[in-house]
Amino acid sequence: MFITINEIIDIIIMTFAIGYIFSSFIKEPEEDYEPLKHFGKNRLWNSIKIGIIVAAPAVVLHELAHKSAAMFFGAEAILHAPLGWYAIVIILKLINFPFLFFVGGYVSHTALPALPSVIVSFAGPLTNLILYILLISLIKFSLISRKHYKKVFFAAKLNLFLFGFNMLPLPGFDGYGVLTNLLSLFGISFGL
Repeated sequence: MFITINEIIDIIIMTFAIGYIFSSFIKEPEEDYEPLKHFGKNRLWNSIKIGIIVAAPAVVLHELAHKSAAMFFGAEAILHAPLGWYAIVIILKLINFPFLFFVGGYVSHTALPALPSVIVSFAGPLTNLILYILLISLIKFSLISRKHYKKVFFAAKLNLFLFGFNMLPLPGFDGYGVLTNLLSLFGISFGL
């Protein structure tokens, strides 16, 4: 089975948590502003929906890429939502803490040889790079309406950021997995 019920629940939690975390970063343009309709809307829910649409695919698809690559090489892989970290970030956001950190998700999998491990580690960031290229192409070739430009542009920038951020060669990041497994292919031990 590719995905379990628990993973589906984690993806749903991940989607809503990320939507809430990103809810204040991008606002829906109000083209035909009418005061009575404006104040009748649930503004928080609308902001969360935009956060879900813009940010959640970048994270969920990133983690599913790790899972798919690991399973392709025969590993057992489980996608997780870091519930404790989400709780901390959401509490910080609720109390208007001036600095928020981003928490995505993670995939645990059984051990793999070095080359498949490089590919599994790189699969998530590569997905973000591909999404960035696709989204920028939509903008460049004017394949989106003006109404959605801001959301697509923000999603593109976020995917590029996630690619670069995740490729940092620091422990806990995908770039560290890529680097250490590449080095081990050449018999070089690298660890902190």
